[in-house]
Amino acid sequence: MNIDIQPTKQESGRRAAALGSEAIRAALAERGSANLILATGASQFDMLAALARAEGIDWSRVHFFHLDEYEGLDDQHPASFRRYLRERFVDQLPQQPAAFHYICGEGDCAAECRRLNALIADVVIDAAFIGIGENGHLAFNDPPADFDTQEPYIVVELDEACRRQQFGEGWFPTLEDVPRRAISMSIDRILRSRRILCTVPDERKAAAVAAAVEGPLTNTLPASILRLHAGTTLFLDEPAASQLSPVARRVLA
Repeated sequence: MNIDIQPTKQESGRRAAALGSEAIRAALAERGSANLILATGASQFDMLAALARAEGIDWSRVHFFHLDEYEGLDDQHPASFRRYLRERFVDQLPQQPAAFHYICGEGDCAAECRRLNALIADVVIDAAFIGIGENGHLAFNDPPADFDTQEPYIVVELDEACRRQQFGEGWFPTLEDVPRRAISMSIDRILRSRRILCTVPDERKAAAVAAAVEGPLTNTLPASILRLHAGTTLFLDEPAASQLSPVARRVLA
């Protein structure tokens, strides 16, 4: 795992998009197509804006997989991740992608997982653009995360810290409105990606970042498992990196 620390979250997001764009161009040159995973949330605003403006990418040959979605929200809800991705990324592209496999959290979530699992079963993911939650989660794999399941998509319970983060970021009017379950890509499937570009800005993520980088490798801090993936880069701004030790900053940068 490498760490890229920039002075501001805007610069950090641009760096993640630049490295991710290189991975996309390489896949297009190698195979004629590329497969990506996209995350959502406030941490991804700058990265997604920069990625949508990337030059030299034929988006009509790029396939996208959605990382997670709440149970029970329709795609017009202000907190819907499908709506977020359409408005903040897909609608900003100069051309439509080959495919965008959105997660539908309405209806039978177990059946939706089966549908998505069949779609992604044999797919090589060239780059996964993800973040880390305040509780150290990856996607909606809250602690204690399932490190063992090999199912690509699973139904998960959201813990209190995760729900409070979603409320605190302004996605829901009250904590009670935040759903208690979601569909999430599993830890195992995320780690199968060739490259993982993990964008984590803001001081409120600093404790989770430090624990993931320097604490024990444990499913009670799911992001710690990124240390096992050699193709992972953490893109941090200075506030998010503020609790890292000088040793970690020197060795991993």
